Amino acid sequence: MLWGEPVTAGQLAAAESGYARCGPEERLLWERLSVFEGVFCRDAVREVCASGTLPPTRVQTVLDRLAPLALLPVDDLFDGEEDAPRYWMPLPVRAVGARRLTERGDRPSVVLRHRGWCARLARRAADRWQSGRQLDARDLALRELPDLAAAMDPTTAPLSPGAEAGTSVETAVSLWFLWVACGRVAEGRARLRHALALHPGPPPARALWLAAHLELEAGRPEDADPLLVRAWAAAVRDGDDRCLGLLAQLRGSTALYQGRTRAAAAEFREALALTEVPPDFGPGREMGWAGLALALARTDPEAAQEALDRLPLERAGRWAWAGRDLWADAWAHHARAELLAWDGERERAADHARRALRGHLTLGSAAGASCAAELLAELRIATGRPVAAVHLLGAVDVLRTSAFGDAYRPAASAATARRRSERALREALGGEGLRRAHEEGARLGLFALSEEP
Repeated sequence: MLWGEPVTAGQLAAAESGYARCGPEERLLWERLSVFEGVFCRDAVREVCASGTLPPTRVQTVLDRLAPLALLPVDDLFDGEEDAPRYWMPLPVRAVGARRLTERGDRPSVVLRHRGWCARLARRAADRWQSGRQLDARDLALRELPDLAAAMDPTTAPLSPGAEAGTSVETAVSLWFLWVACGRVAEGRARLRHALALHPGPPPARALWLAAHLELEAGRPEDADPLLVRAWAAAVRDGDDRCLGLLAQLRGSTALYQGRTRAAAAEFREALALTEVPPDFGPGREMGWAGLALALARTDPEAAQEALDRLPLERAGRWAWAGRDLWADAWAHHARAELLAWDGERERAADHARRALRGHLTLGSAAGASCAAELLAELRIATGRPVAAVHLLGAVDVLRTSAFGDAYRPAASAATARRRSERALREALGGEGLRRAHEEGARLGLFALSEEP
């Protein structure tokens, strides 16, 4: 077994034979390429593998000679991405290279360059998110996740876990959007906690902010509170004004989760006051206005609508080439659905709830999709479609359990609405009808149900 995959002795022997037929430069590059966990491009090879006896000017030529002998071409480019060769090193080939790299004594330096490349890659993905290329950011992070995961594990460092824990934490924090907005909460929580446990110094403020955010997303607001306190102290210590804005926004989300809408509105207003245009990291001002609208939707509909009206103005103030904030758009649709339902416009409200659901599903957010689907279920009940409502609730239960486990606790308002919906559905369909429709919804799933008019 190599890296969890079965490899035969014959495959290893063939790789050894291929290595023996290579020249000195090809062997050196073969060895250095073994540090890549996944697929890599030519620029990555130059950044990680060029040094010493293999200068940058020679890397591309040597790679062209080595590729037919030891690498497999991979076509995993996104639509619109510049056409450039990408390669994957098969496991037997990689094993031979890794052993020879260690024997040569070059492994520590090459691994450190690889970890630095991963940190820069994570920052590049984060920059795409901040500029409005959110799907590109997510897809880039997911495509490169095998290598990024290695960089987020301090125990893979060549010297000691503590020596490289800072790089691991930095990489995990740069990928905040992948964990929080794109639904990989459990993975992000585990990776960040592991990196922070081995971090030798005081944790960075933004790492503590992300740790608190992930606890909230996982349905543990009580575990987020002490992290928020520590993060605020660290942000003051570090002079990180951006993090102070992030923390105010997160306190608003926590208060909203707990049903404290007035406190939530105050925190979102503070976050907007502290957040520059456009921010260089974390949720943007659009999310602040969407959160404020959600906090005010049930208590001050006019103020909530005013908050939503600010979203187009925020977009106009962004860079001309920046795209939409899809995450904020999804939550804004949720807020509009609540306002329209309050005004009795249930069909229009259902349309916005369905848009919110599709937006969260597009990004991959299980928490957001569950909230939107439960709101849509309420509206289906109100418009006389109880079976469609149960279908949605059945799909929500499957999604939540798969993403968070059975112990997940939804927000206070969502839990109250869910109990109200279930009582109405039991009266409309009876116990057996409710069970059958719930099972059918679980089988269909939210992606299919989100397409129903």
